[in-house]
Amino acid sequence: MKTQSPPVITRTYGVHQRPVILGKVLRRVAVPALAAALLAGAAAPGAAAADSGAVSKATAGQDRPELQKAVQAFVDAGFAGVQVRVHDERGEWVGSAGVRKLGQSAKPPTNGRFWTGSVIKPFTATLVLQLVAEGKIGLDTPVADYLPAYKLDRRITVRMLLQHTSGLFNYTGEYYPDGKFVPGIPAAGDAWLNNRFHSYRPEELVRLALSKPARFEPGTDQLYSNTNYTLALLLIEKVTGRSYAEEMQRRILGPLGMRGTMVPGTRTQLPGPHAHGYYRIQDAGQWKTVDVSRQNLSLLAGAGDLISTTEDLQTFFSALMGGKLLPAPLLAEMRKPHPKMGYGLGLFVQDLGSNCGTVYQHNGSPPHAYGALMYSSPDGKTTLTGSVTWVDEATRGPAKNFQKLLDGLVKEVFCDGQAGSADEEAEPAQ
Repeated sequence: MKTQSPPVITRTYGVHQRPVILGKVLRRVAVPALAAALLAGAAAPGAAAADSGAVSKATAGQDRPELQKAVQAFVDAGFAGVQVRVHDERGEWVGSAGVRKLGQSAKPPTNGRFWTGSVIKPFTATLVLQLVAEGKIGLDTPVADYLPAYKLDRRITVRMLLQHTSGLFNYTGEYYPDGKFVPGIPAAGDAWLNNRFHSYRPEELVRLALSKPARFEPGTDQLYSNTNYTLALLLIEKVTGRSYAEEMQRRILGPLGMRGTMVPGTRTQLPGPHAHGYYRIQDAGQWKTVDVSRQNLSLLAGAGDLISTTEDLQTFFSALMGGKLLPAPLLAEMRKPHPKMGYGLGLFVQDLGSNCGTVYQHNGSPPHAYGALMYSSPDGKTTLTGSVTWVDEATRGPAKNFQKLLDGLVKEVFCDGQAGSADEEAEPAQ
């Protein structure tokens, strides 16, 4: 799901090893022509509109026509549904477009739950850094000191896990510069579809990764790997003596009142109202569309296994950027980007250009059919959170103009829609 050397802008990461910008993720995962036609017909009744009843302080939809237009554009391009929440100096706006379920007219709920994928990584990094603040973990201490059973290279530090500079093989598979793919646990295509309810233990995922050669010497390069964050989960559990889910609840979800967010474990069902995602497969010479809203994300323990809402993601990211979850020195460490990927400790640092400044973000995409957005200004006062659903297929074929759509949405929120504000030519390449 990832390409090499993307610009910093709108980058996201899902289950595969190769990093990509989110537009490229969704260009590869969006609907083929037949499914696009299906979605275009099904989505027509669900045109973009703000759900003013979902949040009392939300601005009326007609007051932010530019946001409505940017949200509707996703559906016009062939996506099944999208929900977006924007918080800025004008208040809070929520909107959705498309349909929550194929064949029905109801829009996606503006505070419905969804699979977030790699949006969990800033949560995991925050938990680790809170333990660093308490003196229970050393940021530059060898991970092997805390997890001796895995016989890790002693040069790999806690910082390297959070920064993706450990060199550890990605257990969901690795792409190499020559185009070769070394498979791991099935996390894409038909192999994933047939295995999507299988339960994995974090230890199993890590041991598979450690059975493969390292990609590079620790600290000498940067390459996105889910293995790093599953090891971070095990580190949290070892140091605290409690489960990752318990620590998440105790340290983040409970204090912030994030009642719509959970670490699902082996749970396969999204609770409450939610939009549905789909996978298109050819079976016995016939195309059929499978609802994959139910899936087991124990495949991505600590790296992609979170259920949340746009409201909760806004609450978390605003609190994190506003200095409510970490002491200032550690927040500064978190926001310090490595030059190759523009990735700090669980965050991407994205330069939107001279007219807009810098935003921090981490988007996500679990194996299929869902994508999540999470952006914030440095002070946490302006945020963009969202979720998209689509009809996926084995080829993860192109989504026309998706990068442009996403850039347009980001600019509407952080640049007042100024054309050219997020100038890709000015951004550092990976």
